[in-house]
Amino acid sequence: MAVITDELVRDEVRSWLADNWDPEISLAEWWDRLCESGWAAPTWPEQWFGRGLPRELAGVVNEQLRAAGALGPPSGLGVLLAGPTILTHGTDEQRERYLRPILNGQEAWCQLFSEPGAGSDLASLQTRAERDGDEWIVNGQKVWTSGGQTADLGMLVARTDPDAPKHKGITYFAIEMDQPGVEVRPLREMTGRSLFSEVFFSDARVNQSAVIGELNGGWAVANTTLANERAGLGSGGSGAVGGAMPGRNAKQLERRVGDLTAGRGRDRAERAVAGRQAGLLEKLAKDVGRDQDPNIRQRLAELHILNEVGRYTALRVKAAKASGRGPGPEANTAKLLMSRITRLSRDVGLEILGPNGMIMGPDTPGGGVAQELALFAPAVSIYGGSDEVQKNIIGERVLGLPKEPDADRVKTMPFRELKVGTQRAAS
Repeated sequence: MAVITDELVRDEVRSWLADNWDPEISLAEWWDRLCESGWAAPTWPEQWFGRGLPRELAGVVNEQLRAAGALGPPSGLGVLLAGPTILTHGTDEQRERYLRPILNGQEAWCQLFSEPGAGSDLASLQTRAERDGDEWIVNGQKVWTSGGQTADLGMLVARTDPDAPKHKGITYFAIEMDQPGVEVRPLREMTGRSLFSEVFFSDARVNQSAVIGELNGGWAVANTTLANERAGLGSGGSGAVGGAMPGRNAKQLERRVGDLTAGRGRDRAERAVAGRQAGLLEKLAKDVGRDQDPNIRQRLAELHILNEVGRYTALRVKAAKASGRGPGPEANTAKLLMSRITRLSRDVGLEILGPNGMIMGPDTPGGGVAQELALFAPAVSIYGGSDEVQKNIIGERVLGLPKEPDADRVKTMPFRELKVGTQRAAS
């Protein structure tokens, strides 16, 4: 059996791109080609639209896509979260149904986890699903749902057995978002954008065939999603060029793919907030004439070092996955590091701008991107599991520190007997 090397992968991707990359075709056709080739998710199994490559070789694929000026695979929560979760916990029928539309960009996903009373303590969620023949009827509310307004499908965790302990009566569903009984309300943030939404379920329906993993075993499935989320947040983007939004509601699939290779699927500020504006602060320092300031240079060097630490942590996560043990404490430390990097980026950006940092708008130095990053910075320490939650996980599960009082009792009590806030849990 031939040994797969960097050079072999590089040559094969380069040859395939020479035959298939065409900036004149539509985004949908390009992503379909990329999906069929296996290069959209090269580490996924060959049976499921991948190449079965080791994690360390995925970077070689992205490198060649970038060198050819070709748009990378779909971004978003489908590839980052839903796909890996379904690969791990789904049936073959579910993998057949969901994975291809993720990789060819036909369907976008959102994450329906957090609730007004269940954010950091996610297992206290009260959205409920009740069995009705071959379907489940869903009622409740979710909040801080990224991309909810354009998603085709959602990763939903709902309570299916209130008599079980709170971690054991939860089931994980793939729910259709475009149906009666699902209302998505965008939330306006202090940046002026609406990257998050709140979602209300009123007798929405989801088929039994869309239960991912075991009935009432959704907590384990959700933890797979969360581990991939924390690892992904800590590792940054793929490094491929451009940016486009998957899913029919984003209305980009019929656009000329060459028009999207410069990232014109998202505006500059949105890409910066998403962590895809490489060299933003270095360029800003040069533009305003502060690139020789020793304090600024020191802070930029610190930022570079932390980003390199993040890159190596991401490699550790990939190595853990390749060994079959999945993301572990590396994912939690990666998430904490991303929060630290974002806060430092905020501070350095405002220091570079000086008084201009108080002014928002496209006519300010750097186009207002650094100011928007500063406004968005608090979100990073909250979404994907707050920094405090990550520290608790590391303390208890990695360092073996004592758990909070009554933690074991809470884990064994029926959920309906627990108090959530000042009220008893919904029955």
